[in-house]
Amino acid sequence: MTHQQPARAPIKKLFIANRGEIAVRIARTCRHLGIHTVAGFTPPDAGANYLGWMDEAAPLGQDPRAYLDVRAIMDAALNSGADAIHPGYGFLSERPELAAACLEKGLIFVGPSPDVLRLLGDKCAARRLARDIGVPVVPGSFHSVADVSLLEEQGRKLGPPLLIKAAAGGGGVGMRQVHSPDLLPQALEQAAGEAVAAFGDGSLYLEKLLAPVRHVEVQVLGDRHGTVAALGERECSLQRRHQKLIEESPSPAVDQHLRQPLSRAALLLARAAGYQGAGTVEFLLTPDGRFHFLEVNARLQVEHPVTEARFGLDLVEWQIRVAAGEPLSPAVLETKPRGWAMEARIYAESPERGFMPSPGRIVHLELAGGPGIRVDSGVALGTVVPLDYDPILAKLVAWAPSRERCRKRLSQALSETVILGVASNAHYLRRILDEPSFVRGELDTKFLERLHDVGLPEQDLDPPERELILAAAAMGSVAPRRPLDGPPAPSLPVPRSAAPSAAGGPWELLNGLRVPE
Repeated sequence: MTHQQPARAPIKKLFIANRGEIAVRIARTCRHLGIHTVAGFTPPDAGANYLGWMDEAAPLGQDPRAYLDVRAIMDAALNSGADAIHPGYGFLSERPELAAACLEKGLIFVGPSPDVLRLLGDKCAARRLARDIGVPVVPGSFHSVADVSLLEEQGRKLGPPLLIKAAAGGGGVGMRQVHSPDLLPQALEQAAGEAVAAFGDGSLYLEKLLAPVRHVEVQVLGDRHGTVAALGERECSLQRRHQKLIEESPSPAVDQHLRQPLSRAALLLARAAGYQGAGTVEFLLTPDGRFHFLEVNARLQVEHPVTEARFGLDLVEWQIRVAAGEPLSPAVLETKPRGWAMEARIYAESPERGFMPSPGRIVHLELAGGPGIRVDSGVALGTVVPLDYDPILAKLVAWAPSRERCRKRLSQALSETVILGVASNAHYLRRILDEPSFVRGELDTKFLERLHDVGLPEQDLDPPERELILAAAAMGSVAPRRPLDGPPAPSLPVPRSAAPSAAGGPWELLNGLRVPE
């Protein structure tokens, strides 16, 4: 590929173009590596807990959307004297414009090259690449178009059931299922309108709707010398509105006979794209054991800790090392997975109210610990959860020698989690983990829809949490729902010394417990 970053000395000062828990996650690794950190922030994040983990904080201006502004990010990074930018996930992490701006200004972009991001960001181009190198692809179109009449013609040839997708975006925006040819024209018009509103581009493409399927992804890690490693698969079928809630590694459906061709397909694609850094190749897995390429996420995934837990690696460290020109070491290429890992995403949302976001101030916070438990979080007591951004509060990760022990550990950790002032989905996640079909590993992408159809069993709050709620209410300390009510957040970030210690790095699982040899 062209436009590769030149070899550089080790990174000394890293600008983190993100917020919340992923900013903390990156900062922890930087402490271990002795790298100075700077994070940008917008007005809703002034005084946010994650800034206390940084050596410096840089305002991005007055617009809450500045995390999506390449110029604002570049200006802040250059003014801070940073020599590299880490985009985290979401926001600008897969935008070739940010990677290209770094190249132009002489900064290291901790991620793939602009050309790779352009290639893999074009979902139809990625599908064509997979097809051309012999990787099985979900049947469908291989070119996106904005002409609805052409899409109708393609849809008639493919036949229902169909899935309409927006070419310029993801996260379920512009996505429509079509089970009848008569419904295709209206669905195309609606999807195109939604895509234009969200991405400024109404181009669409079609895929056959495969069901039932599992969503399985393979973690890849590539250096700038042509070496790529595949670090196992993750099961990501537990999704609500196309957003993952619980992930695990390995997948209960993947045995060694399937794992080898699955990993080989991911490696073929990564090598063909000239991939550098950490990325994920996503597949759909049908009940007969066949897999189909879906897309590539050319960045760090939210669920990367489950791979770290099993492989004993720090993926963020290797992102940084690879970006600085280091080759992947034998320790990476020869590492073997151990045990089982699961991650649950805790959001500030109310399952009882249709998963409505729950902004407010956290007035009491207890995040679980103990053997085999890791917590990645960007919040603390007193944190104001704004409406402006994704409401993730924490990720709970459990590791154990077997799937059942891992599931029980994660369920117990969720039962010990107490968050007051905002609603959370912690109890909802626990109910999913304890559902008999989950215990048996019988998963697919419609799992949660089926549970909602029949109704999840109700569970009372554990007595300690009930007592805390009653005590907080009696003292009048439960925070109002609006983030601007109540006393203001501190105008300055807490000093770095006030942030929790990260000695040994977060990959030294889990709260001090290393994965056994």
